[in-house]
Amino acid sequence: MGTIDISFLSLGIGLLLSFIPLYYLWKFKTGLVKATAIAIIRMIVQLFFVGMYLKYLFLWDNPWINILWVVVMIFVASHTALARTRLKRSVLMIPIVIGFLFSVITIGVFFLGIVLQIDNIFDAQYFIPIFGILMGNMLSSNVIALNTYYSGLQREQQLYYYLLGNGASQKEARAPFIGQAMIKAFSPLIANMAVMGLVALPGTMIGQILGGSSPNVAIKYQMMIVVINFTASMLCLMITITLSSNSTFNKFGVMKPVFKEEK
Repeated sequence: MGTIDISFLSLGIGLLLSFIPLYYLWKFKTGLVKATAIAIIRMIVQLFFVGMYLKYLFLWDNPWINILWVVVMIFVASHTALARTRLKRSVLMIPIVIGFLFSVITIGVFFLGIVLQIDNIFDAQYFIPIFGILMGNMLSSNVIALNTYYSGLQREQQLYYYLLGNGASQKEARAPFIGQAMIKAFSPLIANMAVMGLVALPGTMIGQILGGSSPNVAIKYQMMIVVINFTASMLCLMITITLSSNSTFNKFGVMKPVFKEEK
């Protein structure tokens, strides 16, 4: 038995539920009604477009087109990550692109080729969803971590220079700030991991069960999805922070201006 389709009429009726949170946002004068309404509309339009082009990607199932899609998505994700931070594009664009590119390819190919052992790792059925999941999770964790890392260095300059003045190398002086960035970025993921399957069933598992997979198959996929997301996000973060730090600190350990000037 396949997944039950949702008619456009049923979808429209279901979307009416969004008026409940919108009402409470309006009632308590949060100022978020307009932003939420725009976000919902954007989500609907964007997902319809995604559905349209994914249909053709799956239909063509061409390795070169699939690779091109991943490359484009990496640049889009990098641009989005920068847009969500207060950091200068000139400082972080190249480190973020390299971090995304290396992490998503390394972990994605490892999962598809070694764990799943599929003959064609560029098969659209596996290649596109797995690489898409990886990029989505890497994006959110990197945005949080980079903001935390550079904001911490700016806010606690005295601590940073104190560590340098007491004989610490630049890497050693920056280590506490990297640790704080990791805590901020990965604490929610670790918390969700700890209660996964007890408090709620994760999305990947639900999707596979609805698609007809047995629960035993679904839980194995879910375990691996969590692990590869965690690993790829951590790898991407370390590459991005390492490369960006090399360009944002001079030989004396002084941080160059990295934040956008507020207008």
